[in-house]
Amino acid sequence: MTTSVQTPAEPVETSRSIFDLLGGEPGVRALVDRFYDLMDMEPDLKELRAAHGPSLDQARDKLFWFLCGYFGGPDHYIERFGHPRLRARHLPFSIGEIERDQWVACMGRAMEDEGIDPALVERLLQSFFGVADWMRNREG
Repeated sequence: MTTSVQTPAEPVETSRSIFDLLGGEPGVRALVDRFYDLMDMEPDLKELRAAHGPSLDQARDKLFWFLCGYFGGPDHYIERFGHPRLRARHLPFSIGEIERDQWVACMGRAMEDEGIDPALVERLLQSFFGVADWMRNREG
């Protein structure tokens, strides 16, 4: 009878922030840029794209600034605008299930395209879905 010795699995990285795991500001900027590039190109994201108006420039910067702090990096958004008050700031926009689902799908694609670890992608998508669902302000 032979027994095999199992090598312990590598521990999950828990000492670094998500901001650091994504590569700091350059990594977050690349993720945000890919997110908005996809939104601008993909026909299955047309409702989400339409909700953003003619230019995505301000949205790119604001999401970058917000995500830096959200992921554990510098609080660029708060320094510029104060508390994010996400739901209140999004009330002028019509957000339903379609926009929620397209936002989450677009972010998932962007994270995959940027080569983010699949386990981290799954974890972030769960968090993003909860926030996106909370942002809905209309049925459908």
